[in-house]
Amino acid sequence: MKLYLDEDVPVAIADALRRQKVDVLTTQEAGNAQAPDAAQLQFATAARRCIVTRNVKHFSHLAQRAVCEQRPHAGIVLISARYQGNEVRRITEGILRLIRAHPGGLEAYGVRYL
Repeated sequence: MKLYLDEDVPVAIADALRRQKVDVLTTQEAGNAQAPDAAQLQFATAARRCIVTRNVKHFSHLAQRAVCEQRPHAGIVLISARYQGNEVRRITEGILRLIRAHPGGLEAYGVRYL
């Protein structure tokens, strides 16, 4: 599973995932910092990457809209508010469990919560 980390996900998580040989791209690395959420999802979809974000409210809405408009995406992983921003190890472990459960990536329109 290839990942695209939204700008609200600490870069330290990308670093930790890379140490585990996960293919990760951040919004900053892609030159997409501060782009609207819909543009972030479009970029991730075009790159066939599952987007990982803490922005549950906006991306839940975008996921529903994608289904209504029949625009599949490569998956959305929503990090719930129960995780504090500095819990790099716990968030990374949750993402790694998800990758092990879906080694080929999420299904079209797939949304998972950590």
